[in-house]
Amino acid sequence: MIQIDDKLISEDIFSEEFVCNLTKCKGACCVEGDVGAPLDKDELEILDSIFDKIKPYLTQEGIKALEEQGTWTTDPQDGMYVTPMVEDRECAYVTFDERGITKCGIEKAYEDGAIDWQKPISCHLYPIRVTEYSTFTALNYHEWNVCSDACTLGKELQVPVYKFLKTPLTRKYGEEFYNVLSEAADEWKKAYGS
Repeated sequence: MIQIDDKLISEDIFSEEFVCNLTKCKGACCVEGDVGAPLDKDELEILDSIFDKIKPYLTQEGIKALEEQGTWTTDPQDGMYVTPMVEDRECAYVTFDERGITKCGIEKAYEDGAIDWQKPISCHLYPIRVTEYSTFTALNYHEWNVCSDACTLGKELQVPVYKFLKTPLTRKYGEEFYNVLSEAADEWKKAYGS
């Protein structure tokens, strides 16, 4: 683990390589799993406030799920805030293009300028998972079989996780944090990299 301020960062974020390959996986991370995407507490109010603006970007099934369950819900296992799901399948905010590839309805609304919030940070940061503890924050690489094509493409292109996630890491923690993280990654690579 590498420590930057109050954050402990798994070295896997430096050593593992990853680039989303939507043409292969079709966005399976938005469909697979037992619960929806993790949400920060401050994102709950955002989801409530943007619902009417993002409705035109969602599927009818997604709208129905959100109207029945609310714009967010809790994981029955651990009580964490998560996005609702459509009949225990895809995230209620997901849409599908003509090729069956998922797209986030929130992100589509953001790209069109309908809202000024891109999407939940946990989605933007994936495959990094953030866990908040009382005295520190842990950033870990989450390995999931549905992302095997992203790992393959990342290896082909030689893109480490932290570089693939520069934009969301900067969005969450700021440019100064990302610069320090990059320097730490360079030092780590000199010491342990191939």
